[in-house]
Amino acid sequence: MTGWWMHSLYESSGGAAAVVSWTFWVILSIVLHELAHGWAALWQGDDTPRRMGHMTWNPLVHMGPMSLLMFAAIGIAWGLMPVDPSRFRWRRRGRIVVSAAGPAMNIALAILTLFFLLPLWLRLGLGRIDDPLFSNVAEFFYIGGLLNVVLAIFNLLPIPPLDGSSILAGLWMKWYIWIQNPQFMMIGFFILLAVFFSGIGGLFFDAAGAIAHGVFRGGTVVFGGPGSFRFG
Repeated sequence: MTGWWMHSLYESSGGAAAVVSWTFWVILSIVLHELAHGWAALWQGDDTPRRMGHMTWNPLVHMGPMSLLMFAAIGIAWGLMPVDPSRFRWRRRGRIVVSAAGPAMNIALAILTLFFLLPLWLRLGLGRIDDPLFSNVAEFFYIGGLLNVVLAIFNLLPIPPLDGSSILAGLWMKWYIWIQNPQFMMIGFFILLAVFFSGIGGLFFDAAGAIAHGVFRGGTVVFGGPGSFRFG
């Protein structure tokens, strides 16, 4: 049984195609985000991701049953990649590289879908805007790009346990010392919950929407095709 947020998405954003697109992209984007952390950690000399069995495409390994359940219920999902910063070749700079790899993957996925795939699809299907299959595939690419812009922005926030906090820890020793305190980490969790339930999270989607549209328009300049498209 789907949660209330899926029902709302189904009713307001194009039915089953929108639900399938969001579900596909959330799972794939989180898996690739975590694998990017793992690949960077291996490059830095830390084999913890491989030893812990996390270098896999299985979403259950990266997200776990609780994350998948929360995603189905209220739309919140997360992932985890175990690493050991003490084994990094570059120590503090290695922490920055490994932490930044996840958001970098999301940025790459956003560029792939919004700058390349969506404009090319619209150009190839010019004149078929009213075809449901054509519009559903176009929306599929747009949702993938928008979601990954949101994930990149969100994960770069300097709030523990997000990647932005680990990047800052690699740049600022005092911050690194602070986030070793479990109480400081707990404060970060409460801040994230407040952001989600206060409606502030909508600002991320507004900002991401503006960025996504700009990247998409850039792709249409390069590849041609319509410079706008109505999604949802």
